[in-house]
Amino acid sequence: MDDIVRQAMAKWPNVPHCYGWLALDARGGWRMRDEAAQRANAPGDRLTNPALVGFINRNYLHDERGNWYFQNGPQRVYVNLEATPFIARTDPAQGLVLQTGQALARIEQVFMSETGALVFRDGEVVAQLDDRDVAQVLGLLELDGSPATDEAVMGWLEGGAGELVLPWQGQALRVERLGADEAPRRFGFQRVPNPAP
Repeated sequence: MDDIVRQAMAKWPNVPHCYGWLALDARGGWRMRDEAAQRANAPGDRLTNPALVGFINRNYLHDERGNWYFQNGPQRVYVNLEATPFIARTDPAQGLVLQTGQALARIEQVFMSETGALVFRDGEVVAQLDDRDVAQVLGLLELDGSPATDEAVMGWLEGGAGELVLPWQGQALRVERLGADEAPRRFGFQRVPNPAP
């Protein structure tokens, strides 16, 4: 967290939280959702200013209820999540990089949703793979020790037998099935934060 943010929090400790104005899309883009976007349930305008995006990335946290937010000075701006709290992209040098710019140095678990989305977990970091990189990673999968064809992966997703594995940076990571709406409950995050009752 930036020092200027800590100072603002100390100076103004009771600033009301903000809900619905900021979102993280499934490709790792921060989106500003003005009143019109909120009324239309639209994704909002993608933020492209490097300084603003960097500020959000450095001050992106979560509360005890699994709500992710951007600490904007003294105010928490809660984030609507299209997918997971983090979005990963493949990177030739670092393997996987989160939308915050941090490398996902290790992977504890890999999941595949019913729709074919790949989700990686390392501790509190839960990151869905950007859909533009899915085909590249799917090409690495093995089913029972042999390269997995698209048909074999589809069969596995539909409940077929066998062990699906992702060989990744010297590891053989077993892929687990994940229901379409199971991620928030399983990993303890809220896609649409709401004020505490």
